[in-house]
Amino acid sequence: MSDTSPTDPVAETFEAQRDRLRAVAHRMLGSHADAEDVVQEAWLRLSRQDTATIHNLAGWLTTVVGRISLDVLRSRQARPVAAYDDALSDLVVTLDDNPAPEDDAVLADSVGLALLVVLESLGPSERLAFVLHDLFAVPFDEIGQILGKSTAAAKMLASRARRKVQATERPTGVGREQRDAVRAFLAAARRGDFEELLRVLDPEVKLTVDTPAGVVITLGATKVAAGAQLSASAAARGRAVLVNGLPGIISWREDGTPLSVLAFTVVDGRITGIAIVIDPAKLALLDLPDPV
Repeated sequence: MSDTSPTDPVAETFEAQRDRLRAVAHRMLGSHADAEDVVQEAWLRLSRQDTATIHNLAGWLTTVVGRISLDVLRSRQARPVAAYDDALSDLVVTLDDNPAPEDDAVLADSVGLALLVVLESLGPSERLAFVLHDLFAVPFDEIGQILGKSTAAAKMLASRARRKVQATERPTGVGREQRDAVRAFLAAARRGDFEELLRVLDPEVKLTVDTPAGVVITLGATKVAAGAQLSASAAARGRAVLVNGLPGIISWREDGTPLSVLAFTVVDGRITGIAIVIDPAKLALLDLPDPV
């Protein structure tokens, strides 16, 4: 519930910006609950600020929301207890019957959700630069100020992030190349072929495993390749699916209950992100297809 007063001009201006600020925070954090907390914190900071010194209230609020969101992302990275409960309810998992590339347009409806999955593979600075500039048209000089970097550095971060999300910006993003990369990864993991794993993994790949004990995050191709047997085991006897329009695998136990869901982000033929859900409680939140 908002603490703003409808008779306060500053509060009215803030309320007019609330939806946009919430959208910025949600794209940054991937969690509706966290986004609401960030927006409320922005209001508290505004209420303590001498608004006469603010020349562009919308820009000031965007900067504050960006900084708070960046702090949350960095905190997650340092102590990776990700807020995935909220995001899991947004996951759309459907069986992948390996359609021909020209049929991939049917996946267009899931591109928005797929973008959130891809954003999880970005570093905090990359994510902020891409979200603020490409999605909300914030100038690079302002983004640089938030990050404590130069305008040129902010542009470079956004460019690097843009490359990673390009696959989700077009409906044909899930095609033969992505499926081939996933198959190559799983085959190499089963064989224990470390060199092949390094070839198919992006150097900055991010592996997220949602377990009953919490979320475990592994960064970097060498570490992910070293633990790739987990991915292969989770995918054993699995069936190809699409997870928010991204290539994935679901497997079931003998009694028909879900065992695991894997989702892969592939850019330019290399895997940049792997998300695995093996926590039964989290799997129960998902609307999953029946065993086949």
